[in-house]
Amino acid sequence: MKECSDDLIKYRITRSLETLSEAEIMMRNSYWNASVNRIYYSCYYAVSAILLKKSIETNSHKGIRQMFGLHFVQTGLVTKEDGRFFSDLYDRRQTGDYEDFVLYEEETVVKLFSQAKEFVERMIELLNKNDL
Repeated sequence: MKECSDDLIKYRITRSLETLSEAEIMMRNSYWNASVNRIYYSCYYAVSAILLKKSIETNSHKGIRQMFGLHFVQTGLVTKEDGRFFSDLYDRRQTGDYEDFVLYEEETVVKLFSQAKEFVERMIELLNKNDL
């Protein structure tokens, strides 16, 4: 089971990095809402990987947010800013995907993308710590 878990963790990190690349492609083509979707999913995959590293499994996006907050933000393994960023991204993705007349602007998306790249890097660093 551990090997399968390690493989799944590696897969999720690969998906995280690939999804960041997808966001960049969407941004180059001015698909701002689609970019926000990809930016969120990039962070989602990274968070799901660190949860798996601690053998925490969830069935929903809400569960991922809750477990991330409980096991990583509240314990100080990640900053409160990272917790807020991930939660905000979730809300932005929901809004952009499901609400009418929501159009993200380039400036907002470029900033989110930059923050997401740094967020994913920090999650990868956390994964590589032996004491996680």
